[in-house]
Amino acid sequence: MKKVYSKIESITGSVITVKAEGVRYGDLAEVDTVFGTSLAEVNRLENDIVSLQVFAGGRGISTGDTVRFLGHPMEVSFSENLMGRVFSGSGSPRDKGPALTENLITIGGPSVNPAMRIIPRSMIRTGIPMIDLFNTLVVSQKLPIFSVSGEPYNELLARIAMQAEVDVIILGGMGLKYDDYLFFKDTLEEGGALSRTVMFVHTASDPTVECLMIPDMSLAVAEQFALQGKDVLVLLTDMTNFADAMKEISIIQEQVPSNRGYPGDLYSQLASRYEKAVDFETAGSITILGVTTMPGDDVTHPVPDNTGYITEGQYYLKNGRIEPFGSLSRLKQQVNGKTRADHRALMDGMIKLYSAYKDTLEKKAMGFIMTAWDDKLLKYGDLFEKQMMDLSVNIPLEKALDLGWEIMASCFSPEETGLRTELISKFWPKKD
Repeated sequence: MKKVYSKIESITGSVITVKAEGVRYGDLAEVDTVFGTSLAEVNRLENDIVSLQVFAGGRGISTGDTVRFLGHPMEVSFSENLMGRVFSGSGSPRDKGPALTENLITIGGPSVNPAMRIIPRSMIRTGIPMIDLFNTLVVSQKLPIFSVSGEPYNELLARIAMQAEVDVIILGGMGLKYDDYLFFKDTLEEGGALSRTVMFVHTASDPTVECLMIPDMSLAVAEQFALQGKDVLVLLTDMTNFADAMKEISIIQEQVPSNRGYPGDLYSQLASRYEKAVDFETAGSITILGVTTMPGDDVTHPVPDNTGYITEGQYYLKNGRIEPFGSLSRLKQQVNGKTRADHRALMDGMIKLYSAYKDTLEKKAMGFIMTAWDDKLLKYGDLFEKQMMDLSVNIPLEKALDLGWEIMASCFSPEETGLRTELISKFWPKKD
């Protein structure tokens, strides 16, 4: 039964309070105002005083407006009809398509029992050498992309969405500029990937509370697809906007702030989302890639700092490239021993040489005389950055491995690479 209350006790920004009984934390309500009906979510209970966060904000609400409790938390429709569709943080269509109301599932449920998970054992191919070759993305992994604002992280996510070898892509956008939203939509449409994609998008002009719904909606739908046996890749951008929305709402609620004004439960709020990554023994999987922008390129900022403790490594996006230093996929050793015999040795050897190239750049900048070895390293570093690190490079792993050997062969003699003799005899490019 829906309970209706016609007296609002107080209005603070977008938070209203009513006296009500039998209401649960997280339940939804409808608030009727002069501007129409808006959803609201219960986010605080104190005896019989119930605080609700109004999705559309506090504008136009008066103390005499009615509040109707729906008796259930936020729900989202789940079916194959979601494919190719775009929804807002309140679950309403953004793409002028019909609203979906069948087979509603509750969002924000618990993560999967660890006993039901299996050890990750297969890679997700993306066609990006800096991921596939050097920091392999593994099925059921949770990885953030640490980036400064202004870097092409949305372009990177769009490429991964088009090229990743998975069954379903779910894109959760938080605080997106409208241009970014259109970019994702147009890119996926032109690339032919929209038919296997579901998008939940909160733009910067949408109500703040809807931003908090995006990860939960994306992951609830991902879980259902995974239970059907599908491999799902969830792309979230930007988790710093999600944390900022939490911060804004906690300030309105007068919660005691923690580090830099963020709520004290920032870690557990982030963890409860990332922990949804899972590989089921008898069904599909959920893999999570989430962009975390670092204000002022500060990795000790509370959002990237807490994220690093939860996830299994990270990708650093700097100067339009995935940096080999600092980027780490902690699960890559689960899969890169099964790809090709030279994968691990080539990966380590190339990074070692690239590190030597960086040292040589410093020597050159300081005016030291360049040796013949330094000249070789400078040539190698230039080729490595253009042919491997550039994000426009799109080749399968095997081709990337062959390219790695070619780059080394064009700069060094076999013995200068430090790679094992049996690998060199098998994979070193043969001169015609």
